[in-house]
Amino acid sequence: MKQNWHFKFLMTFLISINGLYAQSDSCHLKFKVNGFNGGKIKMIGVYADQNYIADSTMMNDLGEFEFKRKSPFKPGYFYIILPDYSSFHMMINDEQFFTMEANKGDYINSMKVSGSIDNELLYQSMILQSRHEKKFDSLNEQKSKQANNPEVIKKIEAALELINVERKDYMRNLEAKYPNVFFTKFKIAGQNPEVPDFRKPNGEPDISKKLEFFRLNFWNGVDLKDTRLLATPVIVNKLNRFITDLTVQQPDSIIRQADFVIQKSLENPEMFQFFTNYIALKYQPSKTKVMDGEAVYVHIIDKYFTKDRAFWLTEKELADLRKKAWEMSASLLNRIGPDVISVDPNGQTKSIYGIKKPYIIVFMYDPKCEHCQEETPKLKQFYEEWKNKGVEVFAIVLNAKDQEWRDFIKKYQVQNWINVHDPTNASIYAKYYVDITPEMYVLNKERKIIGKNLKVEQLKIILERDMGISN
Repeated sequence: MKQNWHFKFLMTFLISINGLYAQSDSCHLKFKVNGFNGGKIKMIGVYADQNYIADSTMMNDLGEFEFKRKSPFKPGYFYIILPDYSSFHMMINDEQFFTMEANKGDYINSMKVSGSIDNELLYQSMILQSRHEKKFDSLNEQKSKQANNPEVIKKIEAALELINVERKDYMRNLEAKYPNVFFTKFKIAGQNPEVPDFRKPNGEPDISKKLEFFRLNFWNGVDLKDTRLLATPVIVNKLNRFITDLTVQQPDSIIRQADFVIQKSLENPEMFQFFTNYIALKYQPSKTKVMDGEAVYVHIIDKYFTKDRAFWLTEKELADLRKKAWEMSASLLNRIGPDVISVDPNGQTKSIYGIKKPYIIVFMYDPKCEHCQEETPKLKQFYEEWKNKGVEVFAIVLNAKDQEWRDFIKKYQVQNWINVHDPTNASIYAKYYVDITPEMYVLNKERKIIGKNLKVEQLKIILERDMGISN
């Protein structure tokens, strides 16, 4: 994928957060950190997993500094970086006339907030969380030391449950008393669903059922209509966990979960834009290590990057992107691999479809590529062991002059497999097959792609599986 549309996607937000799309209200934020006597201050804003400099100012010799603007900051989560590079957290919403004061080195417990309910609640939550973590760690340490004392363990578990009850009570009270406050939306979005104690008929915990319930309810309570949440870490953390940690990293599973969550984002164009961009970029060629991860990329582009939905792209950008995805679809797993017709060192025409052996390893390399230089001797050794088992190598050189190609063949003594060079790119093999080098595909006797993005050590597994050989 070209970077221009992703760059444009990020820049649109970065322009807006710097006030070009801001309302006409003014903003005056005052701070004091006791224990400092001057220095430079930076305000760091958040957009998903990206940070940006929102503003900067100077602290006076009393530890005081301020941000005063004609236009307000866009709501979101921020960090104040102090002269010693320590920092404290802050949220900004519609209330942009407030003060915060704390002591150096103890920002959580000493923080005093005036004029901002979001920051009052933020620091109340941080204090409670800190207390819970200390109790939790202490109790677990005691638990490990008393592993052989059931009575003590029972009391410790009861104390741990009390912490959990206190946390739940806090969340219920927060939602009941401040349901529409930005901090409340942020805090609720970060919560995990409470999973029932599913059991199998034999009484054992039903892990699969628990996991499925967790996934299905993972987004409960997350207000995807609230665009402000994109300017905090919570949405990207949740999305990454859902797609990566809670989903088997296999294309069909990823596509199913991606569709599930993207459907939830459709009610908010900005949230939809972020979700589709994030997932597509995560599984674009050269970025993913998932076998056939490009299938996820192709699916997202084909289904969601349409003229009526991808409002952030120009007509040309959208057309180029969809064309790239369409071309890429030809090299997905279980598709018939496109033929490549080119010439060998003797000027004879060679083609993939002309090979009689049932299995073909399509090897694409650049003679100047260090990884290609590392993989070629390994592939040569593998080929020598497998060439009499119905395996052929069809090696396509990329980005090389004729002499460079011939020198490479001679240096690595790979004359025994099929080598081709197409300096005119007439066979458009690069378009169909490769995004980075080295690249290896395996085609079976039907010329279906049964393996891609492979290392030499993975070839045996792919071939034996298709041959029906079990270890």
